[in-house]
Amino acid sequence: MAFEALSERLQNSISFVGKGEKITEADLKQMMREIRLALLEADVNFKVVKTFVKKVNERALGSEVLDSLSPAQQVVKIVNEELTELMGGEHTPINISKQPPTVIMMAGLQGAGKTTTVGKLAKHLKEQGLKKPLLVAGDVYRPAAIDQLQTIGRQLGFDVFSQGTQANPVDIAKQALDQARLNGNEVVLIDTAGRLHVNEELMEELRQIKAAVQPDEILLTVDAMTGQDAVNVAAAFNDSLDITGVVITKLDGDTRGGAALSIRAIINKPIKYTGQGEQLSALEPFHPDRMAGRILGMGDMMTLIEKAQQDFDEEQAAKMADKIKDASFDFNDFIDQMDQVRKMGPIKDLLKMIPGMNKIPGLDELNIDDKEMNQVKAVVQSMTPYERSNPDVISQSRRRRIAAGCGQSLDQVNRLIKQFNQSREMMSQMSKGKMGSMNKMMNQLQQGGQKGGMPNLGMPAMGKMQSPEQLKKEQEQKKIARLLKKKRKKK
Repeated sequence: MAFEALSERLQNSISFVGKGEKITEADLKQMMREIRLALLEADVNFKVVKTFVKKVNERALGSEVLDSLSPAQQVVKIVNEELTELMGGEHTPINISKQPPTVIMMAGLQGAGKTTTVGKLAKHLKEQGLKKPLLVAGDVYRPAAIDQLQTIGRQLGFDVFSQGTQANPVDIAKQALDQARLNGNEVVLIDTAGRLHVNEELMEELRQIKAAVQPDEILLTVDAMTGQDAVNVAAAFNDSLDITGVVITKLDGDTRGGAALSIRAIINKPIKYTGQGEQLSALEPFHPDRMAGRILGMGDMMTLIEKAQQDFDEEQAAKMADKIKDASFDFNDFIDQMDQVRKMGPIKDLLKMIPGMNKIPGLDELNIDDKEMNQVKAVVQSMTPYERSNPDVISQSRRRRIAAGCGQSLDQVNRLIKQFNQSREMMSQMSKGKMGSMNKMMNQLQQGGQKGGMPNLGMPAMGKMQSPEQLKKEQEQKKIARLLKKKRKKK
């Protein structure tokens, strides 16, 4: 996941000022050095790093921090505010035309995820109220791009305007716009041609399309995996087209995140969306303040709430709350809830949006993939409808039949049912406000994981999680190792 390494380094950097009640200029100097290294390692542009560190240092040296009773909190506040400002300050929404259709021209190099982003953005805008999106296949040089856009259109139920590979891209864009006006499409998304690298031929074609359709938005798709080169690409496209915004893709990959922190400062154009997965729902509006909070380990509750509101039905949630309260929650509800959570994205990423969760030892090792969750589902679907609705009737002979039906071992089926029953009881106690027996049940659940949990069945094994004492000891060992390393360098 993007920013994880940067997040860890920045949080460690800020911890330098959390040792005592007061901090000195020497403390701040050391912290600034660590922040500078963290940003450079994340592939943030050198000039951007220099300006950012200077601003943080100037504010941190002020009396508000040096005289503060909680200097660490003050420094976190300053770094958070400057990170937010660096990435644009506030969310910049899409430009919606007062006279439909809203025309969005997508640009970018080959391999950046531009065509997929067209589909993602069309889906997102439809959910925001723009009716009948029209996708336009303007990349005539790559037949696969046209096929891909048509496949996406079929998946989403949206019209795709295409004239094959022989037509002129400028004519395609103009005719698509005429059709959209006739058919009442409220938004038109034009997928333009890409190249392996920026060249004048590409830019001239894009300028002609821009002049022909006068788009409300020109969004550049850049691949976060390309690091610093993404900034150079953004600068080149902006110089030729005067883009209105940026979509950064593949932020879920093994990327250092420097592009997201550099682009706004270099070209002064907002990042409007980020793509974090292959699914057509994996597109998020970019909020600089929320991203800064994630980087600093402060969570992102607003995005989590929005995801929940988008994917959960209020009436269904109310019924579920009643079932949890009276412990009538059954395996049908369990599968429904699992499917709802899966729609929201990887569980590990959702947990990290909750403030403070990033500090829980072993969270990084929590990895529940689709295959494991499908195996859990297979166990439940091997039950009869009566058994799913009445979990308490599942006897040992029934469990043997269920195990044979889903291809899992009897032990795995037993563990799933045991953990389901414990979880149901725990949720019921929580909903009634009875916390007395909660610790006991939590310990039982954790011990179940330490004995093997639910191998290959999607239940998070807790065995690898460190205790606070183990974590503290490990941190002290790392600190000693760093000090020894510095001493060796001085010699």
